[in-house]
Amino acid sequence: MTAHTLRYYERVGLIQPVGRARNGHRRYSLADEAWLHFLHCMRATSMPIRAMQRYAELRELGDSTSLERRKILEDHQAAIAAQIDELQKAHSLLTHKIANYRKIEQRIRIGGPQTAEPEVDCTLASAS
Repeated sequence: MTAHTLRYYERVGLIQPVGRARNGHRRYSLADEAWLHFLHCMRATSMPIRAMQRYAELRELGDSTSLERRKILEDHQAAIAAQIDELQKAHSLLTHKIANYRKIEQRIRIGGPQTAEPEVDCTLASAS
């Protein structure tokens, strides 16, 4: 995680300011590092900063907020599942297109007719 990201996370309340060594470097505990890893994972899966801020606020309040925190995570998990579904459809379409180009290349190598399959609409590929 970059220093810029760490400063931003401090500024928006995702992490609390931490102590510094004599050289000015931040000194994170193992718990801090685990929290930063969690934040990194949530950003990598496109969790909105506002949702992360809400989660961080609730985390600071302790176990009494576990129901709301779980709900935030369940909602995000559902969003990730939808993203995965869309990515799998796109992957399938790409696999089809790549196979089609390989067929074209093979026909070119053997001197056969150079006809290609019609373009596949992404929505049509996802229906299968």
